[in-house]
Amino acid sequence: MMTESTGVLVCGGGPAGMMLGLLLARAGIEVTVLEKHGDFLRDFRGDTVHPSTVRLMDELGLGEAFRALPQSRLTRVAFPVADGSIVTLGDFESLPAPYNYIAMVPQWDLLSFLAKAAGEEPGFALRMNTAATGLLRERGKVVGVSYRTADGREGEIRAELTVACDGRHSTLRRDAGLVPKEFHVPFDVWWFRLPRFEHEAGVPAGITPVARGAEALIALTREDYYQLAYLTAKGSDARLRAEGVERFRERIAHLRPDFADRVDRLESMDEVFVLDVKLNRLKRWHLDGLLLIGDAAHAMSPAGGVGINLAVQDAVAAAAILADPLRRHEVTLKDLAAVQRRRHLPTVIIQGLQRLVQRGFFEAQFTGKRSGPPKSLLFLIRAFPGFRKIPPRMVGFGPRPEHAPAFARRSG
Repeated sequence: MMTESTGVLVCGGGPAGMMLGLLLARAGIEVTVLEKHGDFLRDFRGDTVHPSTVRLMDELGLGEAFRALPQSRLTRVAFPVADGSIVTLGDFESLPAPYNYIAMVPQWDLLSFLAKAAGEEPGFALRMNTAATGLLRERGKVVGVSYRTADGREGEIRAELTVACDGRHSTLRRDAGLVPKEFHVPFDVWWFRLPRFEHEAGVPAGITPVARGAEALIALTREDYYQLAYLTAKGSDARLRAEGVERFRERIAHLRPDFADRVDRLESMDEVFVLDVKLNRLKRWHLDGLLLIGDAAHAMSPAGGVGINLAVQDAVAAAAILADPLRRHEVTLKDLAAVQRRRHLPTVIIQGLQRLVQRGFFEAQFTGKRSGPPKSLLFLIRAFPGFRKIPPRMVGFGPRPEHAPAFARRSG
């Protein structure tokens, strides 16, 4: 078994892991990122890059290159109501320019982009096809991980600090014995895509949710297709697949009659990907030698599409707080606890809002207590147009947006 060493070992090459690797490398710290897959090409991951992250790209000197990535700009969230009209819940153009939109960027492009930027920094290494399989411990302290490569080779990497960014089903979290508190979620999400036709090319990017009975559909308008999320009661995957693709097409056409002319492009249920929605968070994000951030510390509901951006914010806070202790080789439990203190309140606030949305909209919809958005929400939107500025601010920047630390900033 091969044994290696590095300064900081980041396990998981998602948004949190790649951003943390980039920032620590710019701080002059040796950092290795492990990613279990051979590439970043996995469909229907979160693709919403919010204004706080777009601003961060500018602060890192990456803004121009980021804007050159394939993307569409989402400027509003709207939904149809019973009288046939469209009500705008949030208008992102009300935010100060140039951070007045959500960038819809395929996540594989975003991660490849961050990997390229990090690869230009001395001391950064990215190991693809390498999965962390467990923690290494000495005298009660985490000192690295064991790993296995895609071809079955096993080894160990020792590190001064190990950071778990390995997602909502974190292997390292389980090995550490850390159990998150779970919050009730009434629905799961089934992702798929349908084509946009040539005559629809001028339709601006946006999010349009519609709900009828115990099901809902959210359409995200992309450059050349619609990314669709079908929502219904949690635990329905086996039933939906048993019903078959023809019945699923009927469900989609019922929710969006304007898609009836293209649902036959969905050839089988193999093209529909289920997301087991979770909402949870750890009471403690760290052990001696180990820090957990992103989904490994707090899984977010897809409501608001904030998961990527909270994970990135965790990474920025971690880099800013830990860079100096890492340079001195003196990272303590107090330093790791400071990262959690910095990011705990924003996580609690956003998860609290997501739970309100779940209870007030999804749960009421799926249990038949109400169809469509709450009347109180419609009243606020129509009576007080300024209310439309609140959701974009909360979704776009959150309660404690982070800025790039000085050591990571570059001119554009």
